[in-house]
Amino acid sequence: MLIKLEKNISLIWRNKSKVNDKLEIIKTSEFCKKNNFDFYISNNIRLAIKLKLKGVYISANNYKLVYNYNGLFKDFKIIGSAHNLKEIRIKKNQNVEELFFAPVFKKKTNQALGIYKLKHLFDSFKKDKIALGGINKKNVKLLKLVNFRGFAGITYFE
Repeated sequence: MLIKLEKNISLIWRNKSKVNDKLEIIKTSEFCKKNNFDFYISNNIRLAIKLKLKGVYISANNYKLVYNYNGLFKDFKIIGSAHNLKEIRIKKNQNVEELFFAPVFKKKTNQALGIYKLKHLFDSFKKDKIALGGINKKNVKLLKLVNFRGFAGITYFE
């Protein structure tokens, strides 16, 4: 239930279907504004601007160049995700202000880069970084070594 969440969170609308349910997006946006949640829509910068959302989220597999829309609205942000050095470079070119990176730690189904390889990858990305993937209460302290601003993880909150 979203109402029981803390106030310093952000929600990202990631609609995997090809249909953009604008009415649902508007309802969710209104809910977020009412509850002081930041709301981003995935891969649709024009709709984010039209609906005056907090910003847009650019997924790792979106390689299209994004022009600098920052400053269009007060606090409009472009955030994105990456899984490797190539995607980090693409996100830099897309003017991403905040980068979600996964996987940080090894999970059952994937190989993680680990903290030390990430430290080298992020030498060129000086903006905010959010860690994803395999984070739990035992390894969360290691995130400070790479200067992650935050993290998200299902395992951590279970």
